[in-house]
Amino acid sequence: MRAYEIVSDRGVDALALNERQTPTPGNGEILVAMRASAINYRDLSTIEDPLPRSIFYPRIPNSDGAGEVIGVGAGVTRFKKGDRVAGCFFQNWSDGRISGAAMASAMGGAIDGVLAETVLLEESGSVHIPAHMSFEEAATLPCAGLTAWNCLIEQGRLKAGDTVLLLGTGGVSIYGLQIAKMMGARVIITSSSDEKLERARDLGADELINYRQKPDWGARVLEMTDGSGVDVTIETGGGGTLERTMEATRVGGTISLIGVLTGGTINPTTVMRKSIRLQGVYVGSRRMFEDMNAAFALNRIHPVVDQKFEFEEARSAYHAMRAAGHFGKLVVKM
Repeated sequence: MRAYEIVSDRGVDALALNERQTPTPGNGEILVAMRASAINYRDLSTIEDPLPRSIFYPRIPNSDGAGEVIGVGAGVTRFKKGDRVAGCFFQNWSDGRISGAAMASAMGGAIDGVLAETVLLEESGSVHIPAHMSFEEAATLPCAGLTAWNCLIEQGRLKAGDTVLLLGTGGVSIYGLQIAKMMGARVIITSSSDEKLERARDLGADELINYRQKPDWGARVLEMTDGSGVDVTIETGGGGTLERTMEATRVGGTISLIGVLTGGTINPTTVMRKSIRLQGVYVGSRRMFEDMNAAFALNRIHPVVDQKFEFEEARSAYHAMRAAGHFGKLVVKM
């Protein structure tokens, strides 16, 4: 089988497409022929800067993928040949609170990922994908989709009539938009692109803010909410945007911190003064994944795939991620 491998710290263009022996599923494992793999910013960062992450070479990148079961190991009862599946970002987090053991099972980082023609997955670290989704759509679920679900549903306890703030139009934010509208919530979304904002409006966004035109967007969110602030925010920027996010979030609201794209530092006083719950979120468990898939299947949610790349062109997908011109997700087809 062919697999992409991180073999140095020289970045995307140094990714090697190598031959590996096709693995054999052991006890409690399934062998999956991958049909698609989605790109996350975390995957790009891992390839570009593997040493601080203690990546041992060679390492197959990418956490997100979907495919078809072509082999099952001894003791497997949840899957059979022909099943359409996706792997969980954490192969060892079925339910409950996240743990060190779960963190040590992160695909495309701590262990090999899915940018390969065939992949071994733990039976307990895999889920059936919704029947109405293509493999390319389902490949975007494990990280971006589940992160947004965890932020809004598990941590934010989102309910109909709540207001959500989303920063940018990348994969997690667009999933957040779809989930929030599915739940009957009001959505305020930011972007530096009017074109992307209009696309977000087409998906149901209620209020649009171009943050280049309105750099004081935190104050603008307060105006839009009659001075109260939003109930739940998915914070993708980090220190560089968190001060304005705290300004825009209501007393007793929830901020789910998932990104550090902007760097910077913060003064935590507002968190205390407004009794804000500031929660770090790192994807989610298999149980959350299955709950999300059930909701998506019932509501016929289709993930937003911006561009598709052939397997041999996978490096171009990472360059597209770096260029940040996408709306939704970038996917490599197998």
